[in-house]
Order: sequence, then structure tokens, then C-alpha cells
Amino acid sequence: MELILDRVTKQYASKIAVDRITVNLKPGVIGLLGANGAGKTTLMRMICGILNPSSGTISFEGMDASDEMYRDALGYLPQDFGYYPNFTGMDFLMYMAALKGLDKSEAKRKCNELLKTVNLENAANKKIKTYSGGMKQRLGIAQAVLNDPKILILDEPTSGLDPKERVRFRNLIAELGKDAIVILSTHIVSDVEHIADRILMMKEGNIIFDGNISDINEDLETFYLKEFGGSEDE
Repeated sequence: MELILDRVTKQYASKIAVDRITVNLKPGVIGLLGANGAGKTTLMRMICGILNPSSGTISFEGMDASDEMYRDALGYLPQDFGYYPNFTGMDFLMYMAALKGLDKSEAKRKCNELLKTVNLENAANKKIKTYSGGMKQRLGIAQAVLNDPKILILDEPTSGLDPKERVRFRNLIAELGKDAIVILSTHIVSDVEHIADRILMMKEGNIIFDGNISDINEDLETFYLKEFGGSEDE
């Protein structure tokens, strides 16, 4: 199982947001780090098929990113995911499960399981408009993994989570990374330091580091600050 990016480029007028990136990704947790404007979100949106590359190709198991079957293998949590404020948490997950093609009995089982996993089972029948920011984020994580995706893209998934929730989230992602390609973009370095099998760092549309944490001769936070000066993630 392999996600292949071959010379992927995205250009807007005179600005190159992603510049000829070639990388092969296998199951595991891939931490994607970089300063604001580095091109991470653009890259993730191309992997999800939301944006088309200006040039280059993205494929998974012989399927192009534009293929319907490719998208069936995807789970995605954008930085700001949309929801229906008058839906309950369970209603929202059931709706998303229907969109992802799960049959009703399987969807109900999966939704109950995930609400428990993200610690929302007691709020399952409350309207989303009553949820805190952290609760909404946990619901977003649950919808991203409803279809047991083989490629899971998470853009700032721990935003709004308290420290205990972040630990629970890390454990969940580490488990998912055993069977799926998980790409995790975050500016909280400790989120990837503990669970990432591989680190990609982007700067000005290019990958400037690709390796394991063991390849870095200092702690990841220090290395990151040297490269990016502590500026916030995009």
C-alpha cells in the first residue's frame, strides 16, 4: 500500500505554492511541519482531490487522485470543518456515514463506537451548537475515520483540545497508523514527536527534511525552531 506523489506542483499566477514534490508514503503516521505559507494545506488538499495539481500526479494503488474509488479510501479533517449546528452529534455522524456509503446498521454501530472513542458518547444527542470548540474538533476526528480510510489527512486536528484530549487523540492516531497512511499537519511539535514514524518539513513549497526523528541529532522542537523561528503553522 503506497501513496505516490510524482513531481506535484501547484502554481497560482506567479506564486508557486507547491514545487515539484516527489515522495512515496506507506502506512504509518507522517508528521507534516512547516511555517505559515509553506504549502502544507495546499499539498493536503491536492492529496484529497479538492485541488488539482498544476502538474505532476498523485496516485494510490494505481488509482489517480481524481478517481471516485481513490476518494473512497480517504478520510479528511480540514482545519475548519463544516457542520450543521442544529444536528446532534449522532445525527451528524449518521449523515456523514450515509454520504460515505455505509449501510444504516453498520453506520449506527460505527457511530456509537467512534463517539465513545472520542469521548462524546454522553453528548451524542445534544445539538452541535451547544458543543465547545474541543468537542466539535473531536466530532470532526470521528467523521474523518468513519469509513476506515486507508489515507487519513488531518489538518491541525488537536486545535482546541485540552492536554488530556491530545494524549487520547495521539493514541488513536498511533493505532490508525498501523493500517493506514496518516498525514498529520500541526504546529504542536509534541503531537508528532511522540507518534510520527516519519517527519516531512516544508518550506516555500519544498520538502526540506524527510526522515525519522532518530535522524535528527537534537530534539524535534529545537530543530523545528531553528528552521522556522517558531512561526505558526498554516
